[in-house]
Amino acid sequence: MTKHASLRSWFGWLFALFIVLVPAITASAQTDEDAARIFALGGTFFLFFVVFVLGFYVYHSLALQAIGTKTNTENPWLAWIPIANIILMLNIAKKPLWWIILFIIPLVNIVVSIMVWMEIAKARGKPDWWGIMVIVPIMNLIMPGYLAWAE
Repeated sequence: MTKHASLRSWFGWLFALFIVLVPAITASAQTDEDAARIFALGGTFFLFFVVFVLGFYVYHSLALQAIGTKTNTENPWLAWIPIANIILMLNIAKKPLWWIILFIIPLVNIVVSIMVWMEIAKARGKPDWWGIMVIVPIMNLIMPGYLAWAE
């Protein structure tokens, strides 16, 4: 699963949880003031989460565009388009475009993502084990930036 797909999945789950829990909590609230506080808290959490997701999307897109530019891959601007960024990653890794189908299959997409990021690391002149960092929780946030902006 790509990072964007996993973020959309988390976003969907959190949004569904928000939609289900807020009416249930407000129904049990004793006053209108309590309900307003709960809605304000839920709205604040939702806004914080949206800002975090958008910030991560911009960071990842900038990093992927920089990697595409440094590897002389054509159309590095594809990093900003949700499905097209997978095509850009496959072009950087020099893998066939039909591999995009493998990104749709659950569990297979994890293995394919690791293989693609390993080839992207090789294309940037870094050790291929950096591609395995995609599955390490905090390192998957650092790794695209390292591959993009480290010399």
